[in-house]
Amino acid sequence: MEKRRLGARGPWVSVIGFGAWAIGGTNWGPTDDEQSRSALHAALDAGVTLIDTADVYGFGHSEELIGGVLRERGYPEDVVIATKAGNDFYSAQPQDDKGYGPIRPNYSKDYLISAVEKSLKRLGLDHVHILQLHSPNTDILERDEPWEALATLKEQGKILHAGLSIQSFKETEQTHIVEKWASAGLLDVIQVRYNLIEREAEKTLFPAAMRLGVGVIVRIPLLFGFLTGKFTRDTRFGEDDHRRMNLSPEKLETYFAQLEAMEAELAEERARTGATRAQQALAFCIRHPACHTVIPGAKTPEQVIENVGAARFV
Repeated sequence: MEKRRLGARGPWVSVIGFGAWAIGGTNWGPTDDEQSRSALHAALDAGVTLIDTADVYGFGHSEELIGGVLRERGYPEDVVIATKAGNDFYSAQPQDDKGYGPIRPNYSKDYLISAVEKSLKRLGLDHVHILQLHSPNTDILERDEPWEALATLKEQGKILHAGLSIQSFKETEQTHIVEKWASAGLLDVIQVRYNLIEREAEKTLFPAAMRLGVGVIVRIPLLFGFLTGKFTRDTRFGEDDHRRMNLSPEKLETYFAQLEAMEAELAEERARTGATRAQQALAFCIRHPACHTVIPGAKTPEQVIENVGAARFV
């Protein structure tokens, strides 16, 4: 598995990472913990060295599963753990059987530091390689306090690198924020939504990242699974699956129309290379000179193996 350094200051990571949102057990339909653990082991066996998660994924469950697998493998030194904080599910009035309430944004310094400490306990680590602010809006990004929290956590040795998981296409235009904190030596990594269909990041964010030496992690490279070719216009998702909204019938129709406009060229490439649709979509992202790694989600070892196979087509 090819490894690349995440920008000028970030760690070295495999070009295919593991996105651990789905294994948290919420928002992606049914999951099985034993299968999730098998998927994580399969990824590490295949040379994946970046696991990306967040404290809010399954209200800590994703981090717990990762921590368990790391413990089973003796905490391998080459594995890079990236997590996120800023979505507070601890302090609201409990609403479910796990005792967690509605999620609310909280990017205060005290909260972010306490959230990282809880994440470290679940992961069984004394530090994480990358902490990312989790999808703050533009107003929050303009405040100094979240960035002060990242600086403090770096000084304390609880995080090695500071990152930002960018919320939406609107925030991809806020390159002045990336420039401010990257130039100050604080912001090392950004995570951004990018795929065959959604290419807004190419306009201003990617050129800025390359100029500033900021590492780029690509999220949603398969567009919630749409680019695997497994969905049809009639696909519908259950109540416990966030894709019910993100891949609504209306959005599916739009995405199919966009994909069909590219299909002749994509089909020719697949015929020439032998890549699957998923592998083609992942390789497209990695080929961009600003992008260092992608983090497709996986709930099964079979999905992991297909994802990892994309590295052959870069």
